[in-house]
Amino acid sequence: MNKLEEKVQQALVKAIDNDDLVLPTLPEVALNIRQAAEDPEISISHLSKVIGRDTALSARLIKVVNSPLLRATQEVTDLHTAITRLGTNYSSNLAIGLVMEQIFHARSDVVEQKMRDVWRRSLEVAGVSYALCRNHSQLKPDQAALGGLVHQIGVLPILTYAEDHYELLSDPVSLNHVIDSIHPQLGDKLLGRWDFPEMLAKLPGQYLDLERDSAHLDYVDIVQVAVLYCYRGTDHPLADVPISSVPAMKKLQVDPYSDALRAELDEARSMFD
Repeated sequence: MNKLEEKVQQALVKAIDNDDLVLPTLPEVALNIRQAAEDPEISISHLSKVIGRDTALSARLIKVVNSPLLRATQEVTDLHTAITRLGTNYSSNLAIGLVMEQIFHARSDVVEQKMRDVWRRSLEVAGVSYALCRNHSQLKPDQAALGGLVHQIGVLPILTYAEDHYELLSDPVSLNHVIDSIHPQLGDKLLGRWDFPEMLAKLPGQYLDLERDSAHLDYVDIVQVAVLYCYRGTDHPLADVPISSVPAMKKLQVDPYSDALRAELDEARSMFD
């Protein structure tokens, strides 16, 4: 770690500990969806009205329902039918995750591009997490997808910080090292502040622990395997991890090198685009 990285990391950790770091807030539409979904008697019509206030989000949800993994014999063209197909809980979780794209925006072109890259990777991981969970576990695919969408959420405050500190912004190597070191801790803090369910709240801080061996398959395991899969064939250090030896992969009980699994997950990577 060079002096710049050490200085920035110390400053960020101190800001985290003192609650001085400006953290992004959950978009208002996500809060409204969550509030609506907490009503056990909520109707599909009412949830449709809440989600329908955001036309871009509505279009994304309809697109997801028509994706190859979920497509039925007849194409879905309206939000009400999409929510009917998915169910209210399912629709709510996916909508909350997808609407987070609204906070992936920056003032500078450099940071904007970095945020776009993070979001694009998160969409891929969410799609693969969904497919792994739906086809190879008894867990809830919508929760797995939400976990994939937020696993790198801790990168956002770091990039916001970098916009106000040019010496970090102008040194991409140091910036990447700081992101790798700090984003899991910040991700846990953000999801805790946003009152995410316990099963996901600590996911950012655990998904990179490749020796983690939970008693039962959980959402951290699912997202961890999805991350490793999505980095295959890249120059990222995680691409060299022997995925078959990872405890999370063993719990899934599938052959990570089978052509059928590869075809299935390749298709899933674009599910949330």
